[in-house]
Amino acid sequence: MAREWVRAGRADLPLPARGDTRTRWSELTAMCARDVSAGRLVEAHADADAILAEISGTRVGRDELWGVWAAEPPMPVLRARRVGGGSGGGSGGDSGGGWVLDGVKAWCSGGDVCTHALVTAFDDDEPRLFAVDLRQPGVAPRADGWAHPGMAGSRTTSVEFTDVPARSVGDHRSYLERAGFWHGGIGVAACWLGAGIAVARPLIARATRPDVDPHALAHLGAVDVALGGASWALDAAAAEVDRDGPGADLTVARHRAVRVRAIVEAAVDETIRRVGRALGPGPLAMDPRHGQNVLDAEVYIRQFHAERDLAGLGATARTHGGWAR
Repeated sequence: MAREWVRAGRADLPLPARGDTRTRWSELTAMCARDVSAGRLVEAHADADAILAEISGTRVGRDELWGVWAAEPPMPVLRARRVGGGSGGGSGGDSGGGWVLDGVKAWCSGGDVCTHALVTAFDDDEPRLFAVDLRQPGVAPRADGWAHPGMAGSRTTSVEFTDVPARSVGDHRSYLERAGFWHGGIGVAACWLGAGIAVARPLIARATRPDVDPHALAHLGAVDVALGGASWALDAAAAEVDRDGPGADLTVARHRAVRVRAIVEAAVDETIRRVGRALGPGPLAMDPRHGQNVLDAEVYIRQFHAERDLAGLGATARTHGGWAR
């Protein structure tokens, strides 16, 4: 479905911090509310488009599906090697010559369906960001890597690269040390909200029945507080992002992003719990779509780094929280 949405133009979203960030995030929420895994792939495609636009002034193609493969576990390691002369220094793209990639990249969502990807790889001991056409010889998705049924539709695999030509987009600073990196993190939270909405639908349906019990209504009320509050947080963040623009202060952008991600993660977690308590095991056991939505949501929100991210918020709450005065 992600490929269909891209071909239909649904992934042609406004760039963040350019005046219409709310539409961008609302569309991601809507797509994930329909199909969590497909929406997650579209989010990565849209993020790649925003990264390329910000760093190199280029955009993704209409018939392409891009991934962003930037996870850096200790092993395996993907290496970048310069070929044809030129120097690898600087924060921009190529300055003469070219690059090839060798090794294995882990955690590649859409590993066997994407046509292109932004990939981090190590040049000596420093990571760089590369744009890669995955249709070239030498790109081999592996069958290993994903055991859980949750988010299985995101087709996350390891991908092996053997002498694969790549275009340098920038070094790790040009990728990570920008407000757009944190704007992208809020885009992921918008997808989490969509997953929460998908989980809540059977409870909404139960509430329309004439025999609905007050406990189900109470659980739905709690879900309304959780998901409605998360939606408000995303709307407020979108307004702030547009107000601050692409060159926003990094600490402000980071604090806002982690806060919004924490709000949405807690809301979706609460929704999963409330829907389960309200409806019992029936929908989980007998409704394959609902069961898959719950599994997808449970796995997806684990991208939030829990107490580690909360500790980071605490470190900047006094100076950037806006309330701790």
